[in-house]
Amino acid sequence: MQLVPDIEFKITYTRSPDGDGVGNSYMEDNDDDSKMADLLSCFQQQLTFQESVLKLCQPELESNQTHISVLPMEVLMYIFRWVVSSDLDLRSLEQLSQVCRGFYICARDPEIWRLACLKVWGRSCVKLVPYTSWREMFLERPRVRFDGVYISKTTYIRQGEQSLDGFYRAWHQVEYYRYIRFFPDGHMMMLTTPEEPQSIVPRLRTRNTRTDAILLGHYRLSQDTDNQTKVFAVITKKKEEKPLDYKYRYFRRVPVPEADQSFHVGLQLCSSGHQRFNKLIWIHHSCHVTYKSTGETAVTAFEIDKMYTPLFFARVRSYTAFSERPL
Repeated sequence: MQLVPDIEFKITYTRSPDGDGVGNSYMEDNDDDSKMADLLSCFQQQLTFQESVLKLCQPELESNQTHISVLPMEVLMYIFRWVVSSDLDLRSLEQLSQVCRGFYICARDPEIWRLACLKVWGRSCVKLVPYTSWREMFLERPRVRFDGVYISKTTYIRQGEQSLDGFYRAWHQVEYYRYIRFFPDGHMMMLTTPEEPQSIVPRLRTRNTRTDAILLGHYRLSQDTDNQTKVFAVITKKKEEKPLDYKYRYFRRVPVPEADQSFHVGLQLCSSGHQRFNKLIWIHHSCHVTYKSTGETAVTAFEIDKMYTPLFFARVRSYTAFSERPL
């Protein structure tokens, strides 16, 4: 027999709320891992019977300053919603849950994860089936990611013009990038440029970018019968107000028919390697030109070939460094 002096601190009692001692049982800390599988229930149980008044956390050292555990639960949950923010930074929420047992419980609040699911899928996530929790749905159900940008690099060799003497013909290596940034509210941005990510990625933090060639639009997620999630988007060029040109106001010009131009994009969402939902494969790309005078629409479909390389996700920390609105 071994005597342990602080045995009362190494076991967790489970007793009825009446405290009459009926049905008492205990669980030692060194039990098998199967009993510790559900950390949420374990932490809730420990906090319930640790103090007469439930407190999420306790200060490690005595201090004259007010501790965060004094705040009401409603205020704490509002702080957690600011951590998630309108950009759905659930990664920061998971990091916050590692602070203590109380924060772990708050980070698993079903309402936070339900609001996140509603913001991503809208009315299509009214029911939990086949998932067991809102958190499991957010982690397992295919979705685009918001804490970074999808990037593709295309490289090809193009034949140049023949020299004046006719002895040789130049060859050019062409490189350009495509960037796609998604937002939780259904907006997106796409940019095709030869500039490298180091200079372009910081400009895509907000939709109010001053980049001229940026395309803005909306997207939606669709899951077909083949159980593959696809992203469909309609994007247009950023509208700019052109100043009136009075220099040639006395000359007659040939009127140019006014038209609205938009691009329709279809992408297939995939996972590669150990990362989830980090790859977008092109399945459709077309240009729609609608003439305002006649209302007719001309559609030009681009052939999806080797020039449309897949886009891979790259996480950008600066996108979630600041919160504009709570969840």
